[in-house]
Amino acid sequence: MKVSYYPLGDQAVLLEFEQEVSPEILSDVQCVYQEIKSDAPEWLIEAVPAYASITVHYDLKQLLDAESAEAVVIGFLKEKVAASKNSDPPEQRVVRIPVCYGGEYGPDLKEVADCHQLTPDEVVKRHTDGDYTVYMLGFAPGFPYIGGLDASIATPRKKNPRSAIPAGSVGIAGQQTGVYSIETPGGWQIIGRTPEKLFDMTKNPSFLLRAGDKIEFYPITEKEYEEWQE
Repeated sequence: MKVSYYPLGDQAVLLEFEQEVSPEILSDVQCVYQEIKSDAPEWLIEAVPAYASITVHYDLKQLLDAESAEAVVIGFLKEKVAASKNSDPPEQRVVRIPVCYGGEYGPDLKEVADCHQLTPDEVVKRHTDGDYTVYMLGFAPGFPYIGGLDASIATPRKKNPRSAIPAGSVGIAGQQTGVYSIETPGGWQIIGRTPEKLFDMTKNPSFLLRAGDKIEFYPITEKEYEEWQE
């Protein structure tokens, strides 16, 4: 496992893994993240995992007695990286997500199909056949960045983003797919919408998904979507 350490200002350190999107690198990130969280010192404010990195935020006030706060943090992280080599990654959950494709819920489905000279039904089939993994959450609360999209339907973001995309919208951007967890502006190609809530403040945890989850999308009709909402 190759890891580099970079200071981010005076209260954070970035652990950077090999810069590629792969299940193997994701597993390394999760193992190290797990080690950090299992033995978190008081100065640790937050650890934020991403595709191939972890950002560790620390409380500088609690390390004022140290000759170098940054050296203390990096020393701790090196221990955790070494320990992670003997640990197993967290168990992968499989989360099934219903999607109503096309129509008013997927206004860009035909555009995506035309872009690849496919029919909308072929795009839906290739999207539901994907072998998906959540690599990270970000951009908005609970928004999952999901890898594993069939390259044959990878589509660039829209040239002109929309000012508001409804929560639950399922989109494509390049070779990623994602689900809008809240209403927000965005430029992803919207091919459908799920009635599942990815972010719910009344629940604990508030996020439906977490990094490392396997995702299975499956199609539902407009009637099923509406019944789900009732």
